[in-house]
Amino acid sequence: MSDSPPPPVDLDLRLVRYFTVVADHRHFGRAAAALHIAQPSLSRQIRRLEQQLGARLLDRTPQGSRLTEAGEVFLPHAKALLRSAAQASARTRAAAQPSRITIGYTANLIVTPAVRELRRRHPDADVHTLHLPWNEQRAALLDHRVDATVTRLPFPTGQLHVTVLYDEPRALLVPLGHRLAGKESVTLDDIADEPLPRVSDAAFDAFWRIDPRPDGSRAPDGPFVAAFEDKLEAIAAGEAVAIVPADPRVDSLRPDLTTVPLYGVEPSHVVLATRAGDRGRLVAAFRKYAQAQLTSPGPSSAAPDGLG
Repeated sequence: MSDSPPPPVDLDLRLVRYFTVVADHRHFGRAAAALHIAQPSLSRQIRRLEQQLGARLLDRTPQGSRLTEAGEVFLPHAKALLRSAAQASARTRAAAQPSRITIGYTANLIVTPAVRELRRRHPDADVHTLHLPWNEQRAALLDHRVDATVTRLPFPTGQLHVTVLYDEPRALLVPLGHRLAGKESVTLDDIADEPLPRVSDAAFDAFWRIDPRPDGSRAPDGPFVAAFEDKLEAIAAGEAVAIVPADPRVDSLRPDLTTVPLYGVEPSHVVLATRAGDRGRLVAAFRKYAQAQLTSPGPSSAAPDGLG
Protein backbone atom coordinates (compact mmCIF):
# COMPACT_ATOMS: atom_id res chain seq x y z
CA MET A 1 0.00 0.00 0.00
CA SER A 2 1.46 3.35 -1.06
CA ASP A 3 2.15 6.05 1.46
CA SER A 4 -0.45 8.77 1.61
CA PRO A 5 0.74 12.29 0.66
CA PRO A 6 1.75 14.55 3.55
CA PRO A 7 -0.95 16.93 4.75
CA PRO A 8 -0.77 20.45 3.29
CA VAL A 9 1.10 23.03 5.33
CA ASP A 10 -0.92 26.09 6.29
CA LEU A 11 1.81 28.75 6.33
CA ASP A 12 1.30 32.08 8.07
CA LEU A 13 2.66 34.73 5.68
CA ARG A 14 3.44 37.02 8.59
CA LEU A 15 5.80 34.40 9.99
CA VAL A 16 7.33 33.88 6.56
CA ARG A 17 8.06 37.62 6.35
CA TYR A 18 9.62 37.55 9.83
CA PHE A 19 11.90 34.73 8.72
CA THR A 20 13.09 36.62 5.61
CA VAL A 21 13.94 39.66 7.73
CA VAL A 22 15.96 37.58 10.18
CA ALA A 23 17.67 35.83 7.26
CA ASP A 24 18.58 39.18 5.69
CA HIS A 25 19.93 40.65 8.95
CA ARG A 26 21.54 37.41 10.20
CA HIS A 27 20.75 38.68 13.68
CA PHE A 28 17.57 38.36 15.77
CA GLY A 29 18.12 41.63 17.61
CA ARG A 30 18.59 43.73 14.48
CA ALA A 31 15.69 41.95 12.77
CA ALA A 32 13.41 42.58 15.74
CA ALA A 33 14.34 46.28 15.66
CA ALA A 34 13.60 46.45 11.92
CA LEU A 35 10.23 44.77 12.48
CA HIS A 36 9.44 46.91 15.55
CA ILE A 37 8.71 43.91 17.72
CA ALA A 38 10.37 42.50 20.83
CA GLN A 39 13.17 40.02 20.27
CA PRO A 40 11.62 37.25 22.46
CA SER A 41 8.40 37.56 20.48
CA LEU A 42 10.31 37.28 17.20
CA SER A 43 12.08 34.17 18.44
CA ARG A 44 8.73 32.59 19.33
CA GLN A 45 7.30 33.42 15.90
CA ILE A 46 10.27 31.82 14.14
CA ARG A 47 9.86 28.69 16.27
CA ARG A 48 6.19 28.57 15.27
CA LEU A 49 7.19 28.71 11.60
CA GLU A 50 9.75 25.96 12.11
CA GLN A 51 7.05 23.83 13.75
CA GLN A 52 4.72 24.43 10.81
CA LEU A 53 7.45 23.38 8.37
CA GLY A 54 8.86 20.58 10.50
CA ALA A 55 12.40 21.85 10.00
CA ARG A 56 14.89 24.05 11.83
CA LEU A 57 15.62 27.15 9.73
CA LEU A 58 18.07 29.16 11.84
CA ASP A 59 20.90 28.44 14.24
CA ARG A 60 22.08 31.04 16.76
CA THR A 61 25.82 31.78 16.81
CA PRO A 62 27.98 34.11 18.95
CA GLN A 63 27.96 36.52 16.00
CA GLY A 64 24.19 36.40 15.48
CA SER A 65 22.40 33.70 13.54
CA ARG A 66 22.94 31.64 10.41
CA LEU A 67 20.69 29.72 8.08
CA THR A 68 20.59 25.96 8.37
CA GLU A 69 20.65 23.92 5.17
CA ALA A 70 16.85 23.80 5.35
CA GLY A 71 16.78 27.56 5.86
CA GLU A 72 18.95 28.12 2.80
CA VAL A 73 16.51 26.06 0.74
CA PHE A 74 13.43 27.77 2.16
CA LEU A 75 14.63 31.40 1.83
CA PRO A 76 14.21 31.90 -1.95
CA HIS A 77 10.84 30.13 -1.81
CA ALA A 78 9.78 32.34 1.10
CA LYS A 79 10.64 35.50 -0.81
CA ALA A 80 8.84 34.22 -3.91
CA LEU A 81 5.81 33.37 -1.77
CA LEU A 82 5.69 36.93 -0.37
CA ARG A 83 6.05 38.42 -3.85
CA SER A 84 3.24 36.22 -5.15
CA ALA A 85 1.00 37.24 -2.28
CA ALA A 86 1.69 40.94 -2.93
CA GLN A 87 0.99 40.53 -6.63
CA ALA A 88 -2.21 38.58 -5.98
CA SER A 89 -3.42 41.33 -3.67
CA ALA A 90 -2.51 44.08 -6.14
CA ARG A 91 -4.17 42.31 -9.06
CA THR A 92 -7.31 41.70 -7.05
CA ARG A 93 -7.51 45.38 -6.13
CA ALA A 94 -6.89 46.31 -9.75
CA ALA A 95 -9.72 44.04 -10.89
CA ALA A 96 -12.02 45.71 -8.39
CA GLN A 97 -10.90 49.14 -9.62
CA PRO A 98 -10.59 48.75 -13.41
CA SER A 99 -10.50 52.49 -13.98
CA ARG A 100 -7.33 53.11 -11.98
CA ILE A 101 -3.81 53.39 -13.41
CA THR A 102 -0.48 54.54 -11.98
CA ILE A 103 2.17 55.89 -14.34
CA GLY A 104 5.77 55.74 -13.17
CA TYR A 105 8.62 57.87 -14.44
CA THR A 106 12.30 58.21 -13.68
CA ALA A 107 15.12 60.62 -14.29
CA ASN A 108 12.80 63.66 -14.32
CA LEU A 109 11.47 62.54 -17.68
CA ILE A 110 8.32 64.45 -18.58
CA VAL A 111 5.19 62.30 -18.95
CA THR A 112 2.69 65.15 -18.63
CA PRO A 113 1.54 65.34 -22.29
CA ALA A 114 0.59 61.64 -22.40
CA VAL A 115 -0.95 61.70 -18.92
CA ARG A 116 -2.98 64.78 -19.81
CA GLU A 117 -4.25 63.08 -22.98
CA LEU A 118 -5.16 59.94 -21.03
CA ARG A 119 -7.19 62.00 -18.56
CA ARG A 120 -8.87 63.94 -21.36
CA ARG A 121 -9.87 60.82 -23.31
CA HIS A 122 -10.80 58.80 -20.18
CA PRO A 123 -12.40 61.23 -17.73
CA ASP A 124 -13.71 58.28 -15.69
CA ALA A 125 -10.17 57.04 -15.02
CA ASP A 126 -8.34 57.51 -11.74
CA VAL A 127 -4.90 58.41 -13.09
CA HIS A 128 -1.89 58.70 -10.78
CA THR A 129 1.80 59.39 -11.40
CA LEU A 130 4.71 58.19 -9.29
CA HIS A 131 8.40 59.11 -9.43
CA LEU A 132 10.62 56.02 -9.18
CA PRO A 133 14.26 55.68 -8.19
CA TRP A 134 16.50 55.06 -11.20
CA ASN A 135 16.96 51.36 -10.39
CA GLU A 136 13.40 50.32 -9.42
CA GLN A 137 11.53 50.33 -12.73
CA ARG A 138 11.16 46.57 -13.13
CA ALA A 139 10.44 45.86 -9.47
CA ALA A 140 7.79 48.58 -9.35
CA LEU A 141 6.02 47.09 -12.36
CA LEU A 142 6.16 43.48 -11.18
CA ASP A 143 5.05 44.50 -7.67
CA HIS A 144 2.13 46.43 -9.22
CA ARG A 145 3.20 49.72 -7.67
CA VAL A 146 2.91 51.15 -11.18
CA ASP A 147 1.21 49.92 -14.34
CA ALA A 148 3.53 51.65 -16.83
CA THR A 149 6.74 53.57 -16.55
CA VAL A 150 8.71 55.93 -18.75
CA THR A 151 12.43 55.52 -18.17
CA ARG A 152 15.80 54.97 -19.80
CA LEU A 153 17.53 51.76 -20.75
CA PRO A 154 19.40 49.74 -19.68
CA PHE A 155 17.52 47.81 -16.98
CA PRO A 156 16.35 44.16 -16.70
CA THR A 157 13.38 43.68 -19.03
CA GLY A 158 12.31 40.10 -18.22
CA GLN A 159 8.51 39.76 -17.93
CA LEU A 160 8.09 43.26 -19.36
CA HIS A 161 6.87 44.76 -22.63
CA VAL A 162 9.24 47.56 -23.66
CA THR A 163 8.66 50.14 -26.39
CA VAL A 164 11.33 52.64 -27.43
CA LEU A 165 9.75 56.11 -27.48
CA TYR A 166 12.74 58.11 -28.70
CA ASP A 167 16.52 58.32 -28.63
CA GLU A 168 18.58 61.06 -27.00
CA PRO A 169 22.11 61.99 -28.03
CA ARG A 170 24.61 61.89 -25.18
CA ALA A 171 26.82 64.67 -23.90
CA LEU A 172 29.75 65.19 -21.56
CA LEU A 173 29.10 67.07 -18.31
CA VAL A 174 32.18 68.99 -17.13
CA PRO A 175 33.04 71.89 -14.80
CA LEU A 176 33.31 75.31 -16.45
CA GLY A 177 37.07 75.40 -15.97
CA HIS A 178 37.65 72.00 -17.57
CA ARG A 179 39.98 71.79 -20.57
CA LEU A 180 37.10 70.52 -22.75
CA ALA A 181 34.53 73.12 -21.69
CA GLY A 182 33.47 75.31 -24.61
CA LYS A 183 34.52 72.87 -27.33
CA GLU A 184 32.05 72.28 -30.16
CA SER A 185 32.13 68.53 -29.52
CA VAL A 186 34.25 65.73 -28.05
CA THR A 187 34.79 62.02 -28.68
CA LEU A 188 35.76 59.12 -26.45
CA ASP A 189 39.39 59.69 -27.40
CA ASP A 190 39.20 63.11 -25.77
CA ILE A 191 38.17 61.56 -22.42
CA ALA A 192 40.30 58.42 -22.52
CA ASP A 193 41.98 59.39 -19.24
CA GLU A 194 39.05 61.15 -17.56
CA PRO A 195 37.54 59.33 -14.54
CA LEU A 196 33.77 58.88 -14.57
CA PRO A 197 31.52 58.37 -11.51
CA ARG A 198 30.41 54.81 -10.77
CA VAL A 199 27.02 53.44 -9.68
CA SER A 200 25.96 50.12 -8.18
CA ASP A 201 24.08 48.65 -11.16
CA ALA A 202 26.56 46.93 -13.48
CA ALA A 203 24.62 47.27 -16.76
CA PHE A 204 23.63 50.88 -16.05
CA ASP A 205 27.20 51.68 -15.02
CA ALA A 206 28.67 50.12 -18.17
CA PHE A 207 26.28 52.01 -20.48
CA TRP A 208 26.72 55.44 -18.92
CA ARG A 209 30.50 55.12 -18.55
CA ILE A 210 30.85 53.33 -21.93
CA ASP A 211 32.92 50.68 -20.19
CA PRO A 212 34.64 48.96 -21.87
CA ARG A 213 35.37 51.32 -24.75
CA PRO A 214 35.10 50.09 -28.37
CA ASP A 215 38.85 49.40 -28.39
CA GLY A 216 38.54 47.21 -25.28
CA SER A 217 40.09 49.72 -22.88
CA ARG A 218 38.40 50.35 -19.56
CA ALA A 219 36.86 53.63 -18.49
CA PRO A 220 38.88 55.22 -15.67
CA ASP A 221 37.16 54.87 -12.30
CA GLY A 222 35.81 57.99 -10.64
CA PRO A 223 34.12 58.20 -7.25
CA PHE A 224 31.21 55.92 -6.38
CA VAL A 225 27.94 57.92 -6.16
CA ALA A 226 24.43 57.01 -5.05
CA ALA A 227 22.65 60.32 -5.60
CA PHE A 228 22.49 62.77 -8.50
CA GLU A 229 23.57 65.66 -6.28
CA ASP A 230 26.69 63.74 -5.24
CA LYS A 231 27.55 63.26 -8.90
CA LEU A 232 27.21 66.98 -9.62
CA GLU A 233 29.38 67.85 -6.65
CA ALA A 234 32.09 65.40 -7.73
CA ILE A 235 32.12 66.88 -11.23
CA ALA A 236 32.13 70.48 -10.01
CA ALA A 237 35.04 69.62 -7.68
CA GLY A 238 37.06 68.28 -10.61
CA GLU A 239 37.02 64.67 -9.42
CA ALA A 240 35.31 63.35 -12.56
CA VAL A 241 33.35 64.11 -15.71
CA ALA A 242 30.08 62.35 -16.60
CA ILE A 243 28.28 61.11 -19.68
CA VAL A 244 24.64 62.26 -19.58
CA PRO A 245 21.65 62.52 -21.91
CA ALA A 246 22.05 65.65 -24.03
CA ASP A 247 19.47 68.15 -22.87
CA PRO A 248 19.16 71.90 -23.41
CA ARG A 249 18.34 72.44 -19.72
CA VAL A 250 21.34 70.63 -18.27
CA ASP A 251 23.46 73.77 -18.18
CA SER A 252 21.00 75.27 -15.69
CA LEU A 253 21.52 72.50 -13.14
CA ARG A 254 24.49 74.34 -11.64
CA PRO A 255 26.19 77.53 -12.79
CA ASP A 256 29.61 75.90 -12.50
CA LEU A 257 28.84 73.01 -14.89
CA THR A 258 28.37 72.82 -18.65
CA THR A 259 27.87 70.19 -21.34
CA VAL A 260 29.72 69.39 -24.54
CA PRO A 261 28.15 67.21 -27.30
CA LEU A 262 29.68 63.71 -27.30
CA TYR A 263 29.95 62.22 -30.79
CA GLY A 264 30.49 58.67 -31.99
CA VAL A 265 28.55 56.94 -29.19
CA GLU A 266 25.23 55.13 -29.05
CA PRO A 267 22.34 57.38 -27.97
CA SER A 268 20.32 56.97 -24.81
CA HIS A 269 17.00 55.14 -25.29
CA VAL A 270 13.88 56.47 -23.58
CA VAL A 271 11.27 53.71 -23.31
CA LEU A 272 7.80 52.87 -22.07
CA ALA A 273 7.71 49.65 -20.04
CA THR A 274 4.62 47.71 -18.96
CA ARG A 275 4.03 44.21 -17.63
CA ALA A 276 4.10 41.60 -20.38
CA GLY A 277 0.60 40.37 -21.11
CA ASP A 278 -1.16 43.33 -19.45
CA ARG A 279 -4.22 43.93 -21.63
CA GLY A 280 -5.81 46.61 -19.47
CA ARG A 281 -7.64 49.28 -21.47
CA LEU A 282 -5.92 52.14 -19.65
CA VAL A 283 -2.47 50.62 -20.12
CA ALA A 284 -3.15 50.19 -23.83
CA ALA A 285 -4.46 53.74 -24.05
CA PHE A 286 -1.46 55.21 -22.26
CA ARG A 287 0.90 53.26 -24.53
CA LYS A 288 -0.85 54.80 -27.55
CA TYR A 289 -0.68 58.34 -26.17
CA ALA A 290 2.93 57.95 -25.00
CA GLN A 291 4.01 56.86 -28.47
CA ALA A 292 2.18 59.83 -29.98
CA GLN A 293 3.05 62.50 -27.41
CA LEU A 294 6.47 61.50 -26.03
CA THR A 295 8.40 61.34 -29.29
CA SER A 296 11.50 63.47 -28.71
CA PRO A 297 13.31 65.26 -25.91
CA GLY A 298 12.68 68.69 -27.43
CA PRO A 299 13.71 71.98 -25.86
CA SER A 300 11.46 71.45 -22.83
CA SER A 301 12.63 67.95 -21.92
CA ALA A 302 13.69 67.22 -18.39
CA ALA A 303 17.12 67.30 -16.87
CA PRO A 304 19.40 64.27 -17.28
CA ASP A 305 18.96 61.03 -15.50
CA GLY A 306 19.63 61.14 -11.80
CA LEU A 307 22.43 58.61 -12.24
CA GLY A 308 22.81 58.38 -15.98
